[in-house]
Amino acid sequence: MTSGKANSFSSSASDALMNGGEIVLQALRDNGVEHIFGYPGAAVLPIYDEIFQQEDIKHFLVRHEQGAGHAAEGYARSTGKVGVMLVTSGPGVTNAVTALQDALMDSVPLVCLSGQVPTNLIGTDAFQECDTVGITRPCTKHNFLVQHIDDLAKTIHLAFRIAAAGRPGPVLVDMPKDVLFASGTYVSRDKVALLPSCQPAMQDDQNAIQAAVALMAEARRPIIYTGGGVINAGLEASRLLREFVDLTGFPVTSTIMGLGAYPATGPNWLRVAGQDGSHEANMAIGDCDLMIAIGARFDDLATSRAQEFSLRSKKIQIDIDASSINKRVLVDIGIQGDAAHVLADMIHAWRSLPNMPDQKRLRAWWTKIDHWRAHHSFSYERLDYAITPQHALKRLHALTKPHDPIIATEIGQQMWVAQFFGFDKPNRWITSGGLGTMGFGLPAALGAQIANPGRLVIDIAGDASVLTTMKELSTAIQHQAPIKIFILRNEHPGMAREWGQVADGNHRSRAYAASLPDFSKLAEAYGAIGLRCENPSELDARIEEMIDADRPVLFDCRVAGLADA
Repeated sequence: MTSGKANSFSSSASDALMNGGEIVLQALRDNGVEHIFGYPGAAVLPIYDEIFQQEDIKHFLVRHEQGAGHAAEGYARSTGKVGVMLVTSGPGVTNAVTALQDALMDSVPLVCLSGQVPTNLIGTDAFQECDTVGITRPCTKHNFLVQHIDDLAKTIHLAFRIAAAGRPGPVLVDMPKDVLFASGTYVSRDKVALLPSCQPAMQDDQNAIQAAVALMAEARRPIIYTGGGVINAGLEASRLLREFVDLTGFPVTSTIMGLGAYPATGPNWLRVAGQDGSHEANMAIGDCDLMIAIGARFDDLATSRAQEFSLRSKKIQIDIDASSINKRVLVDIGIQGDAAHVLADMIHAWRSLPNMPDQKRLRAWWTKIDHWRAHHSFSYERLDYAITPQHALKRLHALTKPHDPIIATEIGQQMWVAQFFGFDKPNRWITSGGLGTMGFGLPAALGAQIANPGRLVIDIAGDASVLTTMKELSTAIQHQAPIKIFILRNEHPGMAREWGQVADGNHRSRAYAASLPDFSKLAEAYGAIGLRCENPSELDARIEEMIDADRPVLFDCRVAGLADA
């Protein structure tokens, strides 16, 4: 099938007779898909036969199905679109489970198309068979097993709608091989309605909003606490959040998933909150009299002991997912709804107050916050003889900021970046927040780069995490995606060491360091550019060299260990 044939389906495809592979490709087109990440196998060969005979949907061959999932996540997180991955049956599915769970915990819209053995072999322990529906039920928002060719198109359409509706998440469509080889009727997207059970309430509770605004008008020590739900609600939600902060004069902090919704350069920003958050943010959360939580689920790293979280305050929680309200922290007012819709209604209600609240009532609160700010969270001592991780990230941030980069991270560097990078816009920060997946950053950066050609995309990694999915550097080379991988090499499994889980008298640590590869030579073996720096005086020049490179770069930044710094 040529691209011309593919395009001929687009305007009159409904009710046309197609084989399963053709139906899958046309359903992807009808849902606006331009890029998919996958790895072939016997059960999905009918789809690949169609992929290679058309040009309007580009397939990116990854080196492992986990990489396909994280790349699709990076694609989705940087664009707001649904990411798409394609895997084969059996191990193809089981390799994808980590990425599916990661997307579920971080509310990333994803569609996973998986192959399955023929329907007559399901349940017989056939070659490369697994119970895909059973295995992925806990780690997807919803999953389907397509048992008839005439159900294939409408199931894929429904998967895309469910993935993006309400609280986003991953949806899997399992397709037996005989279904994909069969011929059936194509049903267009506009003929498939979203199930009522998949449509969250979008009509905001006006009584609750009025009650919430009344509490805000009386508050003397308020704080706005945002999460990933604001990012997921789109650019309008971030714009309305900024307007709301300007109107009320309230301070604002965020979970790691909400960074960029309010600008880090904004005057009301208290920096990130939580276990590794700023002094001012955490002190303000503990001492506030009113907390307005928007799109934040009060996870354990943010709240620590939920029963003691912000005990002195009244709490308002806004979330599109009703099950998240009062799940971990009891609140006084819960409002189910999309963050953008609720913020728009709150702004209207605030402006409609008979007497506009005087921001002078917040002066004492801001004086207290300024006192906490004076503690200078995240301060560090710069070394002349070695690069500290903090200094490396501060220089990386300063030198890349004019390029408006997209930053992905591995789990060990997540909080370092949250502390030392300032994000002024949404969709610039991609990290594994809930699952904390090692190896997430490199393939996620790949997906973001594919979605944003010409943009500077950087994975900030550790020497342990980056090795778990290093093979996807080969994918970046093949597809000419010039991602930059900035490795903070301290020769320790960073998070495990920081949490005290590697206590072995340094014997194992030395063995680990000795086994690390020469990353610059490894980069060259893949066909990438390898850079190395261990002298603070050379750091800026090496970073500039990385930025200017027109192909993938592996930057080995040798930083002082915790004991050295």
